[in-house]
Parts: sequence; C-alpha cells; structure tokens
Amino acid sequence: MKRLMLWLILLPVLLFLLIQVYFLLQICWWINFNPSSTSFMRQQLAILQETSPNAKLQHKWVPYNRISNNLKRAVISSEDDGFSEHEGVDWEAMQKAYEKNQKKGKVVSGGSTITQQLAKNLFLSGERSYLRKGQELIITYMLEFCMDKERIFEIYLNVVEWGVGIFGAEAASQHYFGVSAAALSPAQAARLAVMLPKPRYFDKHTGSAYLQRRSELILRRMNSAELP
Repeated sequence: MKRLMLWLILLPVLLFLLIQVYFLLQICWWINFNPSSTSFMRQQLAILQETSPNAKLQHKWVPYNRISNNLKRAVISSEDDGFSEHEGVDWEAMQKAYEKNQKKGKVVSGGSTITQQLAKNLFLSGERSYLRKGQELIITYMLEFCMDKERIFEIYLNVVEWGVGIFGAEAASQHYFGVSAAALSPAQAARLAVMLPKPRYFDKHTGSAYLQRRSELILRRMNSAELP
C-alpha cells in the first residue's frame, strides 16, 4: 500500500517534470531556429477548418531587422512598456489583474508581459485559469533564461495573432495596409499594436472609434519606447 501511494505521488511529479523538459528543449532549439507554427496557431487553424476544410493561415516569417522599428516601438508602448527592463513578469500588473478578476468573480485579465504572451502562444491553450497561468510563468522564465530580449521579441512579432487567420507582422502589414513589415509608417504601426489584445474583433471592426483613439495615444507615446 505504501509503495502504491508513493507511485501515485511520484508519477504526476515525473510527468510534470518531463513536460517541463520538453518545453525547455523546444525553447533551446528556437534560440537558433524559427518555430514554423505555435500551439495557438494550430488551434486557430483547426477552428477555421471546421467550416472551411481548405483554410490556411496567413503567415510569413521575417527577421528582426526587416520589421519596422515603428512597429516594435508601438507594440512595446501598447503591450509592455517595461519589456526591456523586467525579467519576464510584471508582478505589479499581475496584482492589478488579480484584483480585477476578484471583483468580476472570474478571470478576465491576465496582466501578461510580451514574454508571457509568447509563452502562452507557443505552448498553451487560450483557456483562462490559474493553473494555466502557473505553467505560463514557468515557460516565461525559461524563455528569459535561454534567450535575449531581441530574440524573444523577434519570435513574438512573427507569431502573434493579428486577425482571423492572420499571424505575424509581415502577414498583418500586407493584409491591412498592403506594405511589408519593414515599410510600416508610425500611424500604421500604432494601429496594428492597438489591435493585439482583441485582434479578431478589430479585424472585423476596423472603423472602431476606440481603435482610432487608442492608436493616436500610442502614436504619441511610441518614440519613448526602449527597444531591445
């Protein structure tokens, strides 16, 4: 009986550790090699193919130096203005998100940094729960330990969702403005950055008054953003 109880405890622990090793090995591989897709991209493709079996994602990888600095500054200003300084997690933002969730009685805000968003997109589901948040934090620290900020940001800009079936800065730039990611103007970059929290919504509501107001705010802030 004692041996059985020991195995019942050890097996989940071993499984958990094996999963973490898998995540870490993947991250180490991506230091030098680009991910062709992410967990979130595959989930969204499966959803699209439920109604359109031949559906494909719009996605094209471009290196960091072929993404406009305007977009880099706009995304940092909009999503994570402390990206270049923090170690992956903004605990103050997470505390505010926790308090907001407590008031609402459900998880409505995560307070995630760019690195946390990347951790979720690479490996996890879109489910909102504290268990998933815990795994997200572990992966976040793995990313920050293994990669420099520029590489984290390069992968993020190439895999983040920007609309229905639209992933990465190049696909988004071509889809919304008909230009490459390298050629984005400050105003175009600000608009793309503001879309990130709700990309599928803003893909269908490009004339949103909020989108316009927020874009103007980010446009004023973005020149002070620190790039990695």
